Amino acid sequence: MFGFVRVAAAVPKVRVANVGFNVEQMLDLWRIASRQNASVILFPELSISSYSCGDLFYQEGLHRAVEEGLSRMVEASTSCSTAAIVGLPVWHRGRLYNCGAVLQEGQILGVVPKSFVPEHKEYYEKRWFAGGMGLENETVRLLGREVPFGTDLLFCGSEGLVFGVEVCEDLWTVVPPSSWQALAGATLLFNLSASDEIVAKSEYRSSLVATQSARCMAAYVYASCGVGESTTDVVFGGDAMIAENGAILERGERFLDESQVIFADVDLQRLRTLRVAEGSFIDGEIRPFRRIELYDTPRISQLNRYIDPHPFVPSKKSERSKRCREIFAIQAAALRKRLAHIGTEKCVLGVSGGLDSTLALLAVYRTYETMGLDPKEIVCVTMPGFGTTERTLENAEKLCRALGVTFREIGIEEACMEHFRQIGHDPKEHSIVYENVQARERTQILMDLANKIGGILVGTGDMSESALGWSTYNGDHMSMYAINVGIPKTLIRYLVEWAAEQYPDISPVLHDILATPVSPELLPPQEGAISQKTEELLGPYELHDFFLYHLIKSGARPKKILFLAKTAFGSKYDETQIATWLKLFLRRFFSQQFKRSCMPDGPKVGTIALSPRGDWRMPSDAEVAMWLKDLEEEH
Repeated sequence: MFGFVRVAAAVPKVRVANVGFNVEQMLDLWRIASRQNASVILFPELSISSYSCGDLFYQEGLHRAVEEGLSRMVEASTSCSTAAIVGLPVWHRGRLYNCGAVLQEGQILGVVPKSFVPEHKEYYEKRWFAGGMGLENETVRLLGREVPFGTDLLFCGSEGLVFGVEVCEDLWTVVPPSSWQALAGATLLFNLSASDEIVAKSEYRSSLVATQSARCMAAYVYASCGVGESTTDVVFGGDAMIAENGAILERGERFLDESQVIFADVDLQRLRTLRVAEGSFIDGEIRPFRRIELYDTPRISQLNRYIDPHPFVPSKKSERSKRCREIFAIQAAALRKRLAHIGTEKCVLGVSGGLDSTLALLAVYRTYETMGLDPKEIVCVTMPGFGTTERTLENAEKLCRALGVTFREIGIEEACMEHFRQIGHDPKEHSIVYENVQARERTQILMDLANKIGGILVGTGDMSESALGWSTYNGDHMSMYAINVGIPKTLIRYLVEWAAEQYPDISPVLHDILATPVSPELLPPQEGAISQKTEELLGPYELHDFFLYHLIKSGARPKKILFLAKTAFGSKYDETQIATWLKLFLRRFFSQQFKRSCMPDGPKVGTIALSPRGDWRMPSDAEVAMWLKDLEEEH
């Protein structure tokens, strides 16, 4: 379903060297995973025998029991399309290997030995096991059949499912086998583990799993032995994790006496896109792997995953605060460099009493603070026109006065009326001409004023407006440095809220600005109130930012974006509303690329930017038809 695959990490209750008991516990969890439509379930290292058997691994009786247990699991999987990765000791060419075996539909599809066998501190596996590094193009005889064996195996299924297997210590090495598996095309990586618990190791372990998933641009599934293992010298906590591209999606509870299994739906389509669009993944060395075909695995019909409705905004306040501080630091560093290069200490910007110009002013003010400059060198101009309301005009002036910047008010109505007369436009006709004349008049004033004082015009437009083309070409679309261009509208609100906490003296006016409807104020007010509300015309910015994120970040098709939005926003918007605004977004995103193709310089702030010199290079005359057709199949 749209590239999502459900995976499971299981920690069965075990008894040391009690193969029959262990197998039954594993089968119970396997059945649960099958009922949940998981494509693959992962078990811990040496899960059939238990990891902590010690010198019992020398015993023929244990290995006979393991073979019987494996046979029991293979037989039980005859009608099970969920693949299982189980841990067991395997004899091959007179050596014993610590392995992960992939089982499905009554077959052993392949066996992967542990590459790196530890021999340090509490780990002394070389006492029993040989390392599998370099074992390629081999087979091993199990249950009377020759089975692919080696570290060169990848397992391939539908929905772009390609996975590799490594075992415990493999992850802790300088270059884990999973790195080579990922470079060969695996988007899912599994680790059967037996990691004991000592103070603070859990945090390091989770960072290791998350980091490897990020480095490989993959999903990483990890399952470690639980408390049923021997406690002679160490304790195993039963850690289970599922990570995707640096983020832990699910994590189990450690130190449970009973079995547990966790699930997550991983987005393989997104991972494939990231590998092409970001980083140097495609330049990595591709080593040869044998590809083992899986039988059809279960497909999910409902998503078992949280989809953040505001992907640009951290959900935790502490993280938001940290993010806001960093964004202001990026903006300040960017503007400092530009001012130093030009050789000026003067900035001009238009302030309207709206969100974007407020953030731009705050960023410029913060820059001047870091440079120790007089805020009077910041020249703020409010330019009331036909649509300006008293509320926004007053807020613009209050903010500027409170910050101690130079404030000027220059009305544009007279100049606009003269321009209407010159081009023969009836001012009673409130068309795009009526609106754009005002925007270009304001930009002309700001540009000329910047020239007059030897300063730089700082733009106020944001990334959401750039995506939608919600600006006047060569009007507010243009500036000498666009300081907000990398920030989406949903994040701007939180930045202004954060600034209100940092600057208590201007907190009241900032909160009133936050409460003001977003508007370009180009049409006359109705009874003194704003008549032109952007979100009533274009749709909610939180939806458009959501569409933008998933279109650019993961290259998602429109139908998938619609599905994700329904999941993320629940009952807040119905499917028809979301589809309507998504079509509008797509039409505008394609048709307005010509504005982005000549947008001014400005700093990239997050993982997405639309600068034609940076992240986004798109033809201005590309057609949207195929993207709309994808939606029209259902709507």
